[in-house]
Amino acid sequence: MKIERTSIFETDYLLNKSSWFEVFSACLGQVMAIQDACGEQVIKGQNWNVDFATGQLAFGNQSYPVQFLGSESNSSYTWKWGWDNVNGFPTSLIELANTTRDLGEKWDLEPLCVADIELDDTFNGYTLAIVACGVSKDNYCYYRGPHDGGAVLMVFSDVPNSVFNPVDVHKFISITMDCIQEFEVDHKIFIESFLHWNKIKYSWEGQAIIAEFSQKLHIEFEQLDEFLRISSMKTK
Repeated sequence: MKIERTSIFETDYLLNKSSWFEVFSACLGQVMAIQDACGEQVIKGQNWNVDFATGQLAFGNQSYPVQFLGSESNSSYTWKWGWDNVNGFPTSLIELANTTRDLGEKWDLEPLCVADIELDDTFNGYTLAIVACGVSKDNYCYYRGPHDGGAVLMVFSDVPNSVFNPVDVHKFISITMDCIQEFEVDHKIFIESFLHWNKIKYSWEGQAIIAEFSQKLHIEFEQLDEFLRISSMKTK
């Protein structure tokens, strides 16, 4: 049975959807939890092989329905969205790319609806795949397949439902710490969106969130300019 997504984008949460910074912050936690589980349960360090003619991505002896999301070029140092479709793929192979572009146009979120983007720490195959998977109403994992000219970014489906299971408090803390150390994000949006996806009830007490895991998680914030930043996370 398919696990239904619980996306903060479908709620009345105050989020500026035309802001890459805010949208990326809202996507990051949930997608990293999914990718972590996918690495452990599906990819498992196995060799990969993709056949776009049959629409299959294989890890070892197991294959999954695949879509082409976009590509990175080492020569032009740019990203090209799959919806630009220079490869002439059928619509079924670029469905998520097309849906992502449509959302970008609806939200006036330029990185999702401009065909070519210069690669940097903010915009690259990984970060664009995180947002594409994070804003989707469907369950996808992504994979970056390197080749001599750059890399192809793919999304795939029909993985075990357990890949999309909520995480426990210890994994939640670990993923959060990894993400805020690696990426520039809005910590408040990141935490609230991650908790929403994880189906964890929470409340605010001053500048702290109390999250109702099996153990209560206290997430303390401090004011830094106009943003709240995580200062500590403790279970009690």
